Amino acid sequence: MAPFDSAGAFLMMATLLPVKLLLVGLLAHGVVGSPGPSSNTGMVANAVLEDPEFTDVIENITVPAGRNVKLACSVKNLGSYKVAWMHFEQSAILTVHNHVITRNPRISVTHDKHDKHKTWFLHITNVQEEDKGRYMCQINTVTAKTQFGYLHVVVPPNIDDSVSSSDVIVREGANVTLRCKATGSPPPSIKWKRDDNTKIAITRNNIVLEWEGDVLTLSRVSRYDMGAYLCIATNGVPPSVSKRIKVSVDFPPMLWIPHQLVGIPVGYNVTLECNIEAHPTSLNYWTRENDQMIHDSQKYKTETVPGNPSYKSVMRLHIGEVQHSDYGIYKCIAKNPRGETDGSIRLYSSSPPTTIPPSTTESITTTVPSTRVYESPYGLSTMSVNHFDKGIRYQSDYNQVDRSEHKSSDTSPNRDRSVDESNEINGATKSFIRWTTVFALMLHIFLPLNQ
Repeated sequence: MAPFDSAGAFLMMATLLPVKLLLVGLLAHGVVGSPGPSSNTGMVANAVLEDPEFTDVIENITVPAGRNVKLACSVKNLGSYKVAWMHFEQSAILTVHNHVITRNPRISVTHDKHDKHKTWFLHITNVQEEDKGRYMCQINTVTAKTQFGYLHVVVPPNIDDSVSSSDVIVREGANVTLRCKATGSPPPSIKWKRDDNTKIAITRNNIVLEWEGDVLTLSRVSRYDMGAYLCIATNGVPPSVSKRIKVSVDFPPMLWIPHQLVGIPVGYNVTLECNIEAHPTSLNYWTRENDQMIHDSQKYKTETVPGNPSYKSVMRLHIGEVQHSDYGIYKCIAKNPRGETDGSIRLYSSSPPTTIPPSTTESITTTVPSTRVYESPYGLSTMSVNHFDKGIRYQSDYNQVDRSEHKSSDTSPNRDRSVDESNEINGATKSFIRWTTVFALMLHIFLPLNQ
């Protein structure tokens, strides 16, 4: 091999030669000074000088990727000897004395000239994971002196989307396998949780709050397994990262009808309801016996109220001022790509209520009874007649009396006898007043004929 014309040319080939050959070449071309004396005078001088020594150990350093780091090598009695930095695992010489040998632009070297024990600093900017390993500081004595320091490079976890699962859609009863792969240093661990913190049903007999591992398999999924699952990667280096994977479970619509028979008086408003479960969301509508679809109008109003979870909803049909023609069968129908179903509700006529129970949801109109005066030979008699608006709950005085009598006729072993006697007296009194009034009216009509 032809000799190098200059030390600079030799430095350009530094990374291509083995470490031992490179150090020999550096010494030969003056980049690294000869460890021996250059003259007799120098030989005598070196004989009384102490050999170079390390004054401190190289500290092991842990640094997150992307940060800057500085390794320190302190020596004394260096004299004309040189200090070199090397990456041991890569068998690469990085710096010698003030010269940077490697072509890595992130590497530089400095030293403190004013320090009695000179310290040589190896600087690495924007540390990468490949920078980790043992770094060797060497003094080029006849028998080289070396010491090591370790650089740990930690990398926060990162989930690799290319090899991890994305959102999935399956039919009810199928199996689902979710995968989550993450990189980082140290290697991250993976755990799974549901986004709403509910439990994960691995199988019917294995239900857990969390699952550890790269793979999550769900057997025979149902609608209750539907939702978002979180893949969380951690390795002790912040921040932790997560990926949200949505599992959708498709199934045909199902109906539940709270009341299949609904009685309502003429003139009242009524609401019919059907509860639905379906995924994907179903198309919902109402029909009557002739299968004609019911559309919104002044008479009818339809609505679908979303529920929780999202596959639940409630269908409602509001019918205003029910007439005789409105009685009959109503159908609620739900359709989605997985199938369809329907349910029937029969609307029939019922009598208006005979009492007015207190209510916070319905307004009640209060009526004032009008009084008519009738003459009789025995004086004036009065009868009260209540008038109510159409559609308002009402009660009759006589019906109320009859109902009271009916209730009082119930036998009970614990009933107070004085109460029964009082009810009998009141009933007799009311009967006497009723017949007296009728008799007075008859006298009022027939007496003029006799005169």
